[in-house]
Amino acid sequence: MVKRTKYLKIDPLVPELHKIRLAARILNRGGVVAFPTETVYGLGANALDSRAVRRIFAAKGRPADNPLIVHIASFRDIKALVAYLPPRANLLMQRFWPGPLTLILPRSEVVPDIVTAGLDTVGIRMPSHPVAQALIRAARLPIAAPSANTSGRPSPTTGRHVLKDLRGKIDAVVDGGPAMVGLESTVLDLTVPVPTILRPGGITYEDLQAVLGEVAIDPAVRGSQVARPRAPGMKYKHYAPRGEVYLVAGELDRVTAKTRALVATWQRTGRRVAVLATRETAPAYEQEPRPDYLEILGSRSQPATIAANLFSALRNCDRHQADVILAEAIAEEGLGLAIMNRLRKSAANRIIQA
Repeated sequence: MVKRTKYLKIDPLVPELHKIRLAARILNRGGVVAFPTETVYGLGANALDSRAVRRIFAAKGRPADNPLIVHIASFRDIKALVAYLPPRANLLMQRFWPGPLTLILPRSEVVPDIVTAGLDTVGIRMPSHPVAQALIRAARLPIAAPSANTSGRPSPTTGRHVLKDLRGKIDAVVDGGPAMVGLESTVLDLTVPVPTILRPGGITYEDLQAVLGEVAIDPAVRGSQVARPRAPGMKYKHYAPRGEVYLVAGELDRVTAKTRALVATWQRTGRRVAVLATRETAPAYEQEPRPDYLEILGSRSQPATIAANLFSALRNCDRHQADVILAEAIAEEGLGLAIMNRLRKSAANRIIQA
């Protein structure tokens, strides 16, 4: 059923109260609202209302075994959602909340099965974006919210990205400008003996290690297959534009040489080729054979910029009708681990060694 999607442009720093209240009323009535967080845009519904949450899955075309993350606005909101709170959860909450860290915790009985995909755990985070904070407080509800895109597509970092995917399928979009981090939150499982990163994000492995000491990384982060996902982004192909994405890995000079050779090969077959490059390598693509579209993500010395630009860049490749997208690999340290995780998912693990 096609519906009229309300579009609410809002001040990201001082959100207009009447717009926040309008969006909150939609959520209170069981509606679905896209809203900005500091990571990406989320598609929110009342986390305690199974029927409302089911509308998220329907709008996105999301598989039912892919769990959602519950968003809260204050520390006291977590108590009703979990069976118990491990001491190290308190430590992490005090250090990283509000912010881009999701904690996997033992769920309480009030959390519906559809939110957790039937698991006995629930992912919870407290976003730092002023609009997200204001909306959750006004609704007086925990909000279940995956990224606000068609399932499998690049996550949205602007309100316009959301409209492109979901106009006519959801009740409203609250547009608070570009998301700052640009990658979804880090997901950390605290229900296992060694805290384990299920999805890397804005809070890095090194950040968590500094607080907890021992931290593990789930093999799925680097491309291993899982039968049943314990967190979003673990099982299915994600973040994929319409063109085929390939990662090109190796020493930097060999990567640029290999990428240019691949550009020539695919162009000879009549395919349009896009390249996702960094500031350091961009000059290599200014000579023939040139890609049909070149996107410079940022400097390798500033991975936060690359992270913030990545999903928009993938969507830009669609806008330029790229059939093939060649993305340079970067070092998997700090934010690089999260960037490479998203690129692997986008490429469905198609990696070309230079």
